[in-house]
Amino acid sequence: MKTVTDSFLSLGYWSSAGSFGFNTDILATNPINLSVVLGVLIFFGKGVLLSLSDLLDNRKQRILKTIRNSEELRRGATEQLEKARARLRKVEMEADQFRVNGYSDIEREKSNLIYSTYKTLEQLEIYKNETINFEQQRASNQVRQRVFQQALQGALGTLNSSLNNELHLRTINANIGMFGTLTEIID
Repeated sequence: MKTVTDSFLSLGYWSSAGSFGFNTDILATNPINLSVVLGVLIFFGKGVLLSLSDLLDNRKQRILKTIRNSEELRRGATEQLEKARARLRKVEMEADQFRVNGYSDIEREKSNLIYSTYKTLEQLEIYKNETINFEQQRASNQVRQRVFQQALQGALGTLNSSLNNELHLRTINANIGMFGTLTEIID
């Protein structure tokens, strides 16, 4: 290993006028090396830098376009959200109104139904009483007719059994006399 370092050290002592060799002075060689490397990078890297710059510009444009599209979509979504909220408020107000109107309609219908039922019951009570009175009168008339028929049959039976020709002629004359008196009163 000592021989390798000695060989490098010996190279440093050669004269640089007519030969090629390594310069081991770091302070003198670093700026030269850096300038050479930068020169090579600039010369060959121009195309790479330009294409890298174009790629970055394209990427920047796509990002800006995406941001603008996102902003437009956000604005559109915000508008739709506001419209939906407005529609929701409107529907909620209508639902409340229907609910209130529905309750009042239900109460009104309930009252109307109770009133009409009450009126119907009154009418039915009236009809029931009229029917009962009619049936009582009809039954009373039937009883009277039967009593009258039985009395008449009994009187006819009594008259037929006790009536002879002379009594029959006197009854007819008396009835004719009463009929004649009635016609004079009426005239």
